[in-house]
Amino acid sequence: MELPFYNLILILSFAMLLIAFALAFVRIVKGPTARDRIVALDLVASITMGFILIYSVVINKAMYFDIVIVISLISFIGTVAISTYLKQK
Repeated sequence: MELPFYNLILILSFAMLLIAFALAFVRIVKGPTARDRIVALDLVASITMGFILIYSVVINKAMYFDIVIVISLISFIGTVAISTYLKQK
């Protein structure tokens, strides 16, 4: 038996993540510097992880946690690599 409050929280979570994703995408497109775009891309990866985690809760499967771990590792390595490149430039 699903609780209406539980469903409301899940819908609000998805809606807030969608708004955050749209704002981050605007920052990627309009970012005045490359550093702003790097931060926005890192934020998009974090928001994507949030979407996957909430979806995992909705369908009640824990197997998607591995995907989130891989995305976080790739995001971290990519951010460090791009930051190092821009620092040397």
